[in-house]
Amino acid sequence: MTDLTLLHYTAEHEWLLIDGDTATVGITDYAAEKLGDVVYVDLPAAGTEVETGKVVGEIESTKSVGELYAPALGTVLEINDAVVDSPDLVNSDPFGDGWLIKITLASADRVGLLSRDEYVALTAE
Repeated sequence: MTDLTLLHYTAEHEWLLIDGDTATVGITDYAAEKLGDVVYVDLPAAGTEVETGKVVGEIESTKSVGELYAPALGTVLEINDAVVDSPDLVNSDPFGDGWLIKITLASADRVGLLSRDEYVALTAE
């Protein structure tokens, strides 16, 4: 289990685990619960340039379709093929095997990212 206090969060319910200039990105358990059973994940190809706040993918569930937003400026380094093949990983392990993409960050800027406490306060509203 990932230490959730080490992650950064967005208001769009994504988490980032930043290691140097690479960020592993997924959606939070809160988002996964709100979506319901995830049945399809559409992710950008490796090498795709992404811009903070822009839609880069889609997550479909039995209840709705959610958009995946780029949490930072950079380039997609890798996608999680396991999630494409088994979308239910997003529900069963959102902070582990259910990660979605890895991004090579263009900048060390963390503007707009939330701490765990800030994210918990946001979802409590």
